[in-house]
Parts: sequence; structure tokens; C-alpha cells
Amino acid sequence: MAIDIAASAMVEIRTETDHQRSLLLEPVVGAFARLRSDLRPLVRFGDLDVQFVEPPATGRALPGEVAHAARAIVRSAVLALVDTGDARRVRIQWDCDGLNLLMSIRDDGAGALTVRDDSLRPIAERVTALDGSLSVASTPGWGSDVAVSLPLDPPAESGTLDETVALSGREREVLRLVASGARNRAIADSLGISENTVKFHVSNLLRKAGARTRAELTALTR
Repeated sequence: MAIDIAASAMVEIRTETDHQRSLLLEPVVGAFARLRSDLRPLVRFGDLDVQFVEPPATGRALPGEVAHAARAIVRSAVLALVDTGDARRVRIQWDCDGLNLLMSIRDDGAGALTVRDDSLRPIAERVTALDGSLSVASTPGWGSDVAVSLPLDPPAESGTLDETVALSGREREVLRLVASGARNRAIADSLGISENTVKFHVSNLLRKAGARTRAELTALTR
């Protein structure tokens, strides 16, 4: 029970934190300036020539989560290009088409980078989490170009769990009680069924919702 309560609380905190961060807006030029500051040590102490192509000043402001992820993605991409050891120049460009933040990170290295490269896996995971797209164009001997597109608007929220997953009437009753924090014995007594039947319904609910614990199931319900 302690684990379920703690896990549920952590899910709620993370959800609220993500919500608050997504409400913050950052001018695209300000976010780009912070990126330049982030990469300053690499430019100052390394042999890499980093060229920055400024985004248009009239570009749409970025949600805080997108701005934060964009800077992290560029940093990771630059390091991935530098790790090859043959890049001497990197050009970073941001643009905005009104719906997406468009990023390009291009180097003058060997041109051997592919989208399946292990060094790009963290970037791919972050881009996927934001419902964006990632592509890599490489020309042997001429360098690689990592292109990322991040949507500025969050995807449409789906309905509640009982609206998006097919549930029986009994499963909805069990789900409501699980979400209230009731344990199996209390649910069984409330519905006039056996505890084993409750366990069966809870197991089905976890499977249908793709949840691993009752805490996750509760969070999805809310």
C-alpha cells in the first residue's frame, strides 16, 4: 500500500510539473540565445567552429517544455557529431513554421551518421515523446545533417480511461472503487462479489489500460 501511495503521488507531481512547464512560453530568440550560452564552453575550449543561424525574431513563442527539450536535443546532437572526431565545423539553425519548431544541426565530418546510430538514441526517444520527427541525411565525405521537427501544440488529449478502453459495467464499478483507494476486500464487500472475482477484474483492468500497478491505473483513471 505504501508503494502504491508513493507511486501515485509521484505520478501526480510529475503530471502537475509537466503541466506547469507546458504553460510557460519562451520567445524563440530567447530560447536560441540560451542554447548559445549552453554551448559556449564547447566553442571556447574546443576546436569546433560552431555557427549559429538565428531564428526569425517574429517566430512564435515556444512552450517551456519544447524550448527545454530543443536545447537538450541540440546539445546531444552536437556532442554526437563531435564524438566522431572528424567534424571541425557545425552549423545550428532554428526556424518556425507557426506549428513546429524546425531544427537543423549540420557538420562537415565524414558523413557516416545514420538515424539508427546509438549516439542518437536519446535524441530519438525525446523527439518521439514530444510527437516530433527526426531524420538524418549523410553524404560520405561531406558531412551529416540532423533535422528535427517539434510540434508547438500538444496532441489532443484523449478521454478518460473508461471512455477510451472498452469496459464492462462491472469493470467500471471496480475501476471506480480502485481509483478511490479501496482494497480488494472492501471492493468485494461493496459489490457483493468474492475477493477472487475482484482480483480477476483488477487484472483485466491493468491489462486493458496497459498499467503495471494499481497506482498507475488510478493515475490513468484520473
